Amino acid sequence: MNLAEIKKILEENLNKESSDGRLRNIIFWYDEECEFAEDINDLQLENTKVLHLDGNNSFYIKHLLEKEDTESNYLIYSPNSKPMARENWLLDIEKYSQEFSTDKATVIMRDLGVKDETLRGVFKKYIRFFGNKERYKKFASYSMGEFTEEKVNVAILSTLCKLSVADFELVVKTILMEAAKGENKYIEEIVKFGDIDTFWNLVEKKYGYHLEEKSLEQLSIMFLITNLSYNLEAKMPNTWEKFISPKKADAIVFTNHFMSHSVDHEMFDVLANQTERKLNLKEYLSKWDIEDYILCDTFKAFDEEIITWLITNLVGNIGEFEKYRKVINRRRTTHWFNKLNNEYESIYYAMEILRLEQELQKTIKGSSAYEIMENYTKNYYLFDYFYRKFYLSYDKVDNKDVFYKLVEVIENTYTHWYLEELSIKWSSMIEDELIDDIRINGLVKQQEFYNQYIYPHMRNEERVFVIISDALRYEAAKEFMDILNKERRGKAELSFMQGVVPSYTKLGMATLLPHKKIEINDKAEVIVDGINSMGTENRQKILSKYSTDVVAISYNDMKDMKRPEYKENFDGKKLVYIYHNVIDAIGDKAATERDVFEAVEKTFEDLNTLIKNLVNNVSATNIYITADHGFIYRRSSLQEYDKISKADVKAIDEGRRFILAEEKKDEQGILTIPMNYLLGEDAKLNAIIPKGVTRFKVQGAGANYVHGGAALQEIVIPVVKFKNIRKDEFKSSKVEVKLTNISRKITNRITYLEFFQTEKVEDKKIPMTLKLYFEDDEGNRISNENIIIADSRSSKPEDRTFREKFTLKDQPYDKGQKYYLVMEDDEESVEKIYDRVPFMIDLAIVNDFGF
Repeated sequence: MNLAEIKKILEENLNKESSDGRLRNIIFWYDEECEFAEDINDLQLENTKVLHLDGNNSFYIKHLLEKEDTESNYLIYSPNSKPMARENWLLDIEKYSQEFSTDKATVIMRDLGVKDETLRGVFKKYIRFFGNKERYKKFASYSMGEFTEEKVNVAILSTLCKLSVADFELVVKTILMEAAKGENKYIEEIVKFGDIDTFWNLVEKKYGYHLEEKSLEQLSIMFLITNLSYNLEAKMPNTWEKFISPKKADAIVFTNHFMSHSVDHEMFDVLANQTERKLNLKEYLSKWDIEDYILCDTFKAFDEEIITWLITNLVGNIGEFEKYRKVINRRRTTHWFNKLNNEYESIYYAMEILRLEQELQKTIKGSSAYEIMENYTKNYYLFDYFYRKFYLSYDKVDNKDVFYKLVEVIENTYTHWYLEELSIKWSSMIEDELIDDIRINGLVKQQEFYNQYIYPHMRNEERVFVIISDALRYEAAKEFMDILNKERRGKAELSFMQGVVPSYTKLGMATLLPHKKIEINDKAEVIVDGINSMGTENRQKILSKYSTDVVAISYNDMKDMKRPEYKENFDGKKLVYIYHNVIDAIGDKAATERDVFEAVEKTFEDLNTLIKNLVNNVSATNIYITADHGFIYRRSSLQEYDKISKADVKAIDEGRRFILAEEKKDEQGILTIPMNYLLGEDAKLNAIIPKGVTRFKVQGAGANYVHGGAALQEIVIPVVKFKNIRKDEFKSSKVEVKLTNISRKITNRITYLEFFQTEKVEDKKIPMTLKLYFEDDEGNRISNENIIIADSRSSKPEDRTFREKFTLKDQPYDKGQKYYLVMEDDEESVEKIYDRVPFMIDLAIVNDFGF
C-alpha cells in the first residue's frame, strides 16, 4: 500500500515549529481496527522516531519521553482503541501532544485520487484486498477514469483474475476457462480477498444470470444455450428453456467473442464439449431436421451430425451434389469447421468425384486418341486431382470409422470404374490407331521438348531455366500453376506433351535433353548423342554440346544455397537444367508409396521456394517446369486380376508396367509398341506393356504406385511455363468485398447487412477472408463477429453475395456518436483493417431484442 499521503501529513505536523515554545512534537495514532499494523514498519519519517504502544509498555514509553529523550520527535502508534482517561498512563503526555487518525479506505482513496466520498464503503469492503502490495499496484495500474462502484468492483475482480485490463467480460471468461480445467483458483481468490456476491450480482446485471443456484456449471450452460437459441430453428427442449438469458444480446456477444478468440477458443471447445455431454445433445439432434440447425455452431455435435448426414447421402447415391456443396459452404464460417476441416475436405472431394461421374453419365467419351487425350487434359484429369485431394484429407481424419463406406464408394468409382474404363478405352485406341507408331498427330511430343520450348529462347540469346520434377503428373502441375499465379509476380501457363512409352525415368529424362539421336544399348543405358544420359554430370556434357554456358544440377545440391552461391553457380549461364526428385523417390518405395500424395504437396513447396530463389537471387525470367513421366496410384490393395504374367521374352530392361525386348508378343492383355518412333527406323527394340492399368507380376511389395506404361496419367507430360514479370498487373491481388446496404443507420439490435464479392476468383485474383464486427469510437467491440470467405469463382452475382447477421450488445447508444463496422483481413501478413465503415445507431426501443 502507498503510505505517501500519511507520511506527508505526519511529517508536516511533526516538523512544524511549536507555537507554545516546545522543542519537539509528539503525535499519538490510535488504529482501532489494526488497518495499518502491517504497514507501520515501512513508514520512514524524517526527524522522527516511531514507538509501538501495545498496552503493556506504557510506563516504559512514559519514562523514555520524560527522562531519557526529551528532544526527539515521536510518533506513538497503537493498534488499539484509545483507552479511557482513568486507564491512560500517558494522558498527561497526550495533553501537550497531537492526535492523528485515519482509516485505510480514506488513505487508499486519497492515494488513488478518488474524490467521491460515497465510495468509502466500497473501498472499506476491500481493505484485505488492498493489504497486498502487488494487488494494490495492479489495481492502480488500470485506467478507470472517473471512479464508480461498478468500476471498482470490476477492477478488483480483474486483479484477482490476473488480467492486464479491467474488463468484466474477461473476468467471466477467465473464470469459466479455469472451471473447464476442473480448477477454481480465481473463485477462491475472490472469496478470500474480494466479494463473491458482487461477482454474481454483476453476472446477473451484465448477462442476465437469474438462476437461484450460483453455479459456474449452470452459468456455462446459460451462455451456451442462449447462444444456441440464436440460430436454432427447432423448438428448444422444455428443460433448456430456463437457461435462456433475458439479456440475450450480451450473452450471445460474450459467447461469440469467447469462441472466436485466437487463443481462448481452445478452452471454449473444452467447455462446450463438457456441456454437450451434460445436455445429452445428440439425443435431440436425431429428432431435428438438418435445416433446423444448419447454422448452429455452439457445439461440435452439430458438425458431427452434418458430416454423418453428408456421408450417408453420398454413400446412398442420393445425388444432390449442389445441396451438399451449399451445406459445406455454409459450415465453412462456423466455429468447429477448422477442427473438422479434414472431414469436410474429404467429403467435398469425394462429392466432386461422384458429381463428375454423374456428369459424364459414367461414360468416357472420345472417338480418337487425340480426342481422348484432349478430353483428359480438359476434364478427366480432375478425377486424379480429386482422388489425390480426397486421400490427403482423409489420411488426417482421426475417426475414420464413419468414413469406411464412403472410402469403398470412392475406390469403386475411381479405381474400378474411372481408371479401368479410361485405360481400357485408351488401350483400345492405341491398338486401333497407334500400335505401329505411338505418336499422335497434332500434339507436341516429349522428345520435342527442347526444340519446341527451349531452343527459341536460346536462339534469341535469352536465359532459360528448366526444372524437371520426377513424376510430376498433369493434374498436380495444374494445381502448381494455380499456386504460382497466386503467389508469384508473373504469369504461369500450362500445356502438355505426349510422353514417351515406356514411361520410365531413364527414358523420360533423356528425351527432355537436346539431342540428335537417342539409343538404348544392351545394358539398358539410354545414350544421347553418344553419351550415357544417367546422372547430372553426363547430362551437363550433353547440354554442353548445344551451348557453352550451361549447368545441370540436382535440387538437393541447391537446397541450402545462399544468394552468393546462386550467383556463383548461375550468373552468366544461358541454360540451366535442375533435377528434382520427391514424388518418384517416395512412390517407388514399397515402404513409402502410401505417402505419395504428401510427396506431391512437398514438391509444391520445394518448387515454389526454388522459383522464388531463382527470381530473387539471379533474376530468372524464363522458367519451365516439366516431368519425365507421370504415375498411376490407387489406395486399395490389388487383386490377382489386377496383375498379368510377364511375357516370356529376353528383356533388356523391365518394370511393373513395361518390358524392353527385341521380341514382339501378341498375347491377350498385352500391347507391343515398336520403339522406332523414338530410336529410329533401324531400331529393333519393342516396348511390351500391359493393357489398361494392370501390372506385370513382379516379386516384392509395392505395386499401388507404378509408371512405365502408356496410361494417360503416365504419358500426359505437363509443361508449366512461368514468366517472371515485374509489373503490378502480373502481381496477384485479392478480390474486393463491398458493403451493399445504402443505409448507414441501425435501428434494431439484430440487423442484417449484405456484402458483395465484386469479381470472381481467377488467375491473379485470389480469395479473401474477412472478419466483421461493430465497435465504438474507442475500439471496444459491441457486437458478435461474422466471417466472410470470398472465394467464389462463379460469374453469377448471386453466388458472390453474402448476408450476415449482427447482434449488438444490450447497452445505451448515443445517436450523436459514430460507431463502426470493422472489416478485418484475416490474413496475418497484411494490414489488418480492410475497411471501417461509420454507422449511426438509433434503437427505436432500447430493450427490444427482437426475438
